[in-house]
Amino acid sequence: MSERRGVEVHHEDPSDSLSWHVGDVEIRRVEESVVEMSPRYLLPDVSQELLDSTGDWQHPFFTDDGRMMLSMHSFVVRSGDNTIVVDTCVGGHVERPLPGDPGFVDRLATAIPGGLDAVTHVVCTHLHFDHVGWNTRLVDGAHLPTFPNARYLVSMAELAGTEADDEMDVMDSSITPLIDAGLLDAVEQDHRIDDRIAFVPSSGHTPGHICVAIDSAGERALITGDSFHSPIQFAHPEISATHADFDSVAAGVTRRRLIAELVDQPTVVFGTHFAPPTAGRVRSGDDGAWFDAPA
Repeated sequence: MSERRGVEVHHEDPSDSLSWHVGDVEIRRVEESVVEMSPRYLLPDVSQELLDSTGDWQHPFFTDDGRMMLSMHSFVVRSGDNTIVVDTCVGGHVERPLPGDPGFVDRLATAIPGGLDAVTHVVCTHLHFDHVGWNTRLVDGAHLPTFPNARYLVSMAELAGTEADDEMDVMDSSITPLIDAGLLDAVEQDHRIDDRIAFVPSSGHTPGHICVAIDSAGERALITGDSFHSPIQFAHPEISATHADFDSVAAGVTRRRLIAELVDQPTVVFGTHFAPPTAGRVRSGDDGAWFDAPA
């Protein structure tokens, strides 16, 4: 555990991992860190009074004294012949607002049959620093692709927006080296990787943000990206990451649309920033939607 600016960072026990099956697709969570922080840094409208009124279901994602548990992890998705990494966390070779973990890429390699070279696709739900950091590694002073045999996928709108305003300073270290290597594909927001894996347009947090939908053997899942930073937003979709959002109004519209599509459906929701147990279903209740995440 390390601490910086009032933020506590917990690193995973390498033997402790979570995995699921959605039909014939395997999903594995590989953690870089879980950050324990005041919610005001990301979700300023979250108060202790709001948490106290929400219900016990949110306790895995907040401490008893109201600190937010923000997880940094990748999802490794194995679908047929494709091995897909969804988001690559903070990274270990560039100074960022949150600390990365230099040991993460080794844990990731261990979690992937065949290692880093076996990855066929890397999906960037969006181009914020905590989602693209391990797109590259620093080798002899150069940022080189971490997954040399993969196609890195990002929506065209997202790439264009970041090229126009690289507010999080990710282009030089995490994106341009991929372009130079000929590995980056800018695709439509509804791009499909195979017959099981497709993108879901979800602009708002960023201009070209996407979620990832998985449909296999009659089962369905959704990886959220930053459409939701915390399950508390299922109960209160009006809560936005106002300091990080490109367009908080549009982000709220997207959240409400997704909630309407998810509530009381069998779709398993995988939160890109949800601390363990990370996955669950959106249920309706007397006071609105809530997140049912089995322990």
